[in-house]
Amino acid sequence: MKACFMGLGYIGLPTAIIAAKHGVQVTGVDINPRVVELTNQGKLHIIEPGMEEMLGEVVANGTLKASVVPEESDAYFMVVPTPFKGNHEPDISYVEAATRAVLPLLKEGDLYVIESTSPVGTTEKMMDLIYTERPELRDKIYIAYCPERVLPGNVIYELVHNDRVIGGVNEISTKKAIEFYAQFVQGTLHRTNARTAEMCKLTENSSRDVQIAFANELSLICDKAGINVWELINLANKHPRVNILQPGCGVGGHCIAVDPYFITAEFPMESKIIADAREINNYKAFWCAEKVQNEMLKFELKHHRKPVIAMMGLAFKPNIDDLRESPAKYITTKVMQGCNNADILVVEPNVSEHKIFKLTDYREAYDRADIVVMLVAHDVFKELSWTDEKVILDFCGIYKK
Repeated sequence: MKACFMGLGYIGLPTAIIAAKHGVQVTGVDINPRVVELTNQGKLHIIEPGMEEMLGEVVANGTLKASVVPEESDAYFMVVPTPFKGNHEPDISYVEAATRAVLPLLKEGDLYVIESTSPVGTTEKMMDLIYTERPELRDKIYIAYCPERVLPGNVIYELVHNDRVIGGVNEISTKKAIEFYAQFVQGTLHRTNARTAEMCKLTENSSRDVQIAFANELSLICDKAGINVWELINLANKHPRVNILQPGCGVGGHCIAVDPYFITAEFPMESKIIADAREINNYKAFWCAEKVQNEMLKFELKHHRKPVIAMMGLAFKPNIDDLRESPAKYITTKVMQGCNNADILVVEPNVSEHKIFKLTDYREAYDRADIVVMLVAHDVFKELSWTDEKVILDFCGIYKK
């Protein structure tokens, strides 16, 4: 079987590699020529443990190649971004552009699947587009939606072992999509319809967002009440039916910080809790930035000089290089913008260089800093010992203090 993956990002490339590893002849398509070039050289343009060795293997044996244009295949997968426009309104133009790119190649019996996180009804919209432009294909190709469900840093395992939800526009489309994924997914493949599969993806991440918002709201309350939120949550979780998550400096990434808006944009009157959770998690990042700025002012008043600040972490979660929608990046930017001539050391051990921030080694930054701001719980940061000689703002639970 030949498969064409439209999009070689954090999800598209690993999925293409795993499919190729399991015997599918894969063409990976990306509009970025540099991504295509690196992929064809067997070099990973993202950070994902163990993935580059697998990429080198499938490129060497010819089961995966990258291109800037799609090639005729038996199955086509849309794995492109779905950003926002206006006031958090989902933009499916990338999905549409990728679909239009493969339109001339579609033939009877082909499988077309959207993996991109999408508003409810997107799969049906793309079906209508396909049948409008290629009416001779009506009811002769298989169209389905199958959202990704992986954790960055553990993608190889989760792409194979996680359950998947697969929803076709009809039962035969669901069956054909399941047959494809069964080639490499060992988890259970759950069948449904396209709309339910679309909503399932949004629901999973909105649920996480709401749970994190509860933990973040607790952290705000505990700060005001003089209570250690980490100890409080640990004690509350001793209850057999309580499982509160850990607070942080907000919520980031391409899923949890984004997907709830796909629901609130379409169902604004019905999604009150989901909308409130988004506001709480966005506010937490703002609150953290203000907390840092207040500590800087207190230090300057006490010591009659500006402090050296170490902003520890830019990624949206521990031990990855992904900065998308990162609250840590927002906090660092806000602190830098609010403090003229301040000596701010920016740290992100998983990124070698950044277009905006000059990066500093985490050990050097920690040693030099008067104020250490823990934003992301990277494992390497846990090697740094707590000291009362510095002001340490631990927003991510490195020290649980």
